[in-house]
Amino acid sequence: MNTDVTFPFRYILSVSELTRKIRDILETNFFDLWVEGEISNFKIPPSGHIYFTLKDDFSQIRAVLFRMQAKTLRFLPGDGLHVVCRGRVSLYEKRGEYQLILDAMEPKGIGALQLAFLQLKEKLEREGLFDRTRKKTLPFLPQRIGIVTSPTGAVIRDMIHIIHRRFENVRILLYPARVQGEGSTLEIVEGIEYFNRQMSVDVIIVGRGGGSLEDLWAFNEEAVARAIHASQIPIISAVGHETDYTIADFVADLRAPTPSAAAELIVKEKKEIKKAIHSLRTRLVNEILQKSEEHHHHLFHLEKRRLDPRRKVEDYFLRVDDLLNRCRFLANWRLERTRERYSYLDEKLWLRSPGQIIKNLREWTSQLAKRLNQNIKRTVEINRQRWIGIQGKLDSLGPLSILQRGYSITRIIPSLEVLKSTAQVAVGEKVEVILHQGTILCSVEKKEGP
Repeated sequence: MNTDVTFPFRYILSVSELTRKIRDILETNFFDLWVEGEISNFKIPPSGHIYFTLKDDFSQIRAVLFRMQAKTLRFLPGDGLHVVCRGRVSLYEKRGEYQLILDAMEPKGIGALQLAFLQLKEKLEREGLFDRTRKKTLPFLPQRIGIVTSPTGAVIRDMIHIIHRRFENVRILLYPARVQGEGSTLEIVEGIEYFNRQMSVDVIIVGRGGGSLEDLWAFNEEAVARAIHASQIPIISAVGHETDYTIADFVADLRAPTPSAAAELIVKEKKEIKKAIHSLRTRLVNEILQKSEEHHHHLFHLEKRRLDPRRKVEDYFLRVDDLLNRCRFLANWRLERTRERYSYLDEKLWLRSPGQIIKNLREWTSQLAKRLNQNIKRTVEINRQRWIGIQGKLDSLGPLSILQRGYSITRIIPSLEVLKSTAQVAVGEKVEVILHQGTILCSVEKKEGP
């Protein structure tokens, strides 16, 4: 019997050839698609590439996002995060496994920028950058204000106008910086660090006008947040509109709803300060008169309400009586407990009488009365010195002090425009010269200079 078997011609593929053909089919038919799923087995090796498994309730597929594409992510992926990915299907020939090669990825149901915002906010909050106890106190009346913002646009003009309207003596230092787009984060950080190196301002305002989340993103960068936190100078964050919140708002020492509001918050009305100083002066004079009447028996009748220090003494008497009652109760209670526990010390219990404690409290009451009188005198002197200092500062900042030193103000008649250059007037025109005492009406006879 012949056992030879003949076979028709067969084309035999190697494993590599078969794998390559399958890869070509996958990459040709699935070259640009969107896939939705949950991340698991998330890993980032030293190479910087991102490897993970994308899965749903019934299936899973391996996925990779290479380092260059991973750098474009605004948020940090992780296990359990539901995402939508864009990429192509390929096959890793060495293991014969098909996988997704991704070009982009975004979180499902929430924008990438919003997720990045929430992730950074949670991170910085854990580190304590939002802690209210670390926030610096803003100066009562800053002499110099540093502003980090764009040198063009309505924001800087509005802030300058508001500050000069409320208190014209305040100096404004602007650090020009881009507030959106590439390089804006670095320039904002450099502005904050510049003012801290120079220490030339009392407070810093960092801000810009309103815009979309992308427009405001420079103020959501970690570098800006850490620069604000590290600043030795108090910082006000004034970004966008009242409804806009950025990471800078949470880290700053004060958040202003708008840039214009920041200017109003940091600079008080000069008229209100003068009014407050006048009120303090009136109160100080009244206090001095009141204390003088009490201690030197002057026969002045004060029209305004007086604070009688005897009320405080009476309050101290009531507190002392309350303490005495409590001490008696405590002494009796302890005496009873001691009698029960140490019956053999009955003969020595009289040595623990609270009488000496009551005597000491009465001496303490007498000392409190003496210290009260001393504190009243010291308070009057401190308030008097404080008023003198405030009045001196106000005089030195006012324009009248400049005129007292021999300077004058020249204005053009009839427009009353302040004369700053000879180009503003012609020979024969009238000018008004304002001196410390009086005004002179002059005629221009000759000009020199431009």
